[in-house]
Amino acid sequence: MKLSPTIRLTFAFLAILMMISITFSMAVYKISVNSLQDSFSRQTRMLEDDFGRGPLLIRPQLDRLRLEQIEETKSDIVINLTIINILIFILGGLGSYFLAQRTLKPIEEALEAQTRFTADASHELRTPLTAMMTEIEVALRDKKLNLKDAKELLESNLEEIEKLRALSEGLLTLSRHQNGEKVDFADVSLTDVAHEAVKKLEPIITNTKSVVKVTGDSNLIKGDKESLVSLLMIFIENSIKYSEGPAKVDISVSESKRGSQIKISDKGIGIKASDLTHIFERFYRADTSRSKDVNGYGLGLSIASQIIEMHNATVSSKSEPGKGTTFIIRF
Repeated sequence: MKLSPTIRLTFAFLAILMMISITFSMAVYKISVNSLQDSFSRQTRMLEDDFGRGPLLIRPQLDRLRLEQIEETKSDIVINLTIINILIFILGGLGSYFLAQRTLKPIEEALEAQTRFTADASHELRTPLTAMMTEIEVALRDKKLNLKDAKELLESNLEEIEKLRALSEGLLTLSRHQNGEKVDFADVSLTDVAHEAVKKLEPIITNTKSVVKVTGDSNLIKGDKESLVSLLMIFIENSIKYSEGPAKVDISVSESKRGSQIKISDKGIGIKASDLTHIFERFYRADTSRSKDVNGYGLGLSIASQIIEMHNATVSSKSEPGKGTTFIIRF
């Protein structure tokens, strides 16, 4: 029977603990017996010094009594140490199991996340590759393929290649942040970050006829401006993607006793409570009714989470389906 990693680690912890306990018990036993024998020897010498040769007449009785007491004391020491070791075994087993669970939990979570990431990445890579291969195979079998059809095929393949490029860039960005790439922080204005993010998204905002408004101001913070602009762009893009018709996005920068913060609010389709706790996971996409017409791979908010963590900031969110979503990033 194959034991679980938790049980195997528990046995390993318990074995180490019992080895230490038994070794310590043997040392205690030896020291106690030696101390007892020394004590009886001193008593005999004291009797001989005090009463001369008289005690020599009863030496055999004293030796027999001493041996009986030593053996009795040895037995008591063994019993007591055995009881202590049994208690250590029971309590140590429970403690070892708890410690094994605590030790393995982050490892199991990391392994599960890695396995899920590999499966999701493989699936996302396979989809555009399969579409390209199918289109090319159909075109090659078409003996009447003309220049117009060939151009349409190339345009379609180019779209799939662009999707693969976006996916690879997203994965590289995630990897860079997760590997703790060193970034030099400098004084950054969150207001400037907000305006720059909006400026970079101007083509998308114009094409979708959306409205993005920036208000407020705050003190300077220590951070990486480029990463923070990317962070805000992710939230703005999501607000535009998940809005029915032209989006209305409000970005508020403010200062409080707790520090600086940015609030991003929209009037989009919202997020279900069951999805809200998972939106920062890699490749996570909400239900199909929410995302069926939206391009992307579910990496944006995962990248945003890494940037937030890199700046030792926190993010909170609240949303109501049909009424919109609000994110608050606190620095």
